[in-house]
Amino acid sequence: MRRSALILLLAATALAAPLHAQSATPRAMVSLYRAAPGQQVALLKWLARQDEISRAAGQPAGQLYVHQDGASWDYMLIQPATTPEQDKAVEAAARKMGVDPGPKMGIEFRRYIAEHSDTMSAGPTTAADWLKQVGE
Repeated sequence: MRRSALILLLAATALAAPLHAQSATPRAMVSLYRAAPGQQVALLKWLARQDEISRAAGQPAGQLYVHQDGASWDYMLIQPATTPEQDKAVEAAARKMGVDPGPKMGIEFRRYIAEHSDTMSAGPTTAADWLKQVGE
């Protein structure tokens, strides 16, 4: 999903900016994906392509976690929050690689998923460090 919800990510980044300004803790986007039936490999290929685009823009690939037992998600992706300038670099890299980063990208992505969620988070951190952040 690396860039499928780019508009959502931009909105979340803008809304979360005041929190980030108050905290030294890095922010990250945590995304959970449940693949559409029979689309696990196609989803992984799509995510791998997003990683290629990110690397071409000088950004790190996301950290992918693969479900083994428990909840209903198949994959969890954790990636650093990006700045508007970094988002522009990713969009430019996508275009250079022949990928349209516009709405069609989201439509293509949704062929491979049954559901997903994106959550802006602070971390990694520890409970003790976060207690300091909240003044405890």
